[in-house]
Amino acid sequence: MDSEKVAGILGAIVAAAVLGMAFFYVPIGQISKPQTQIQKTEQPTKPAPPAVRGPVIREVPQ
Repeated sequence: MDSEKVAGILGAIVAAAVLGMAFFYVPIGQISKPQTQIQKTEQPTKPAPPAVRGPVIREVPQ
């Protein structure tokens, strides 16, 4: 048997195995159907209180 013929047969076997595993792990219907999006209902949040301001230091005339 020619080495090219053996390589072709082994390549066909590997290709068939890869395609078989691809269909086994990813069913055909799963690709065309996107997963349903679950909508989250978030409660309205209160605005944050204003930041605490420190003491105001003013220049005092002398």
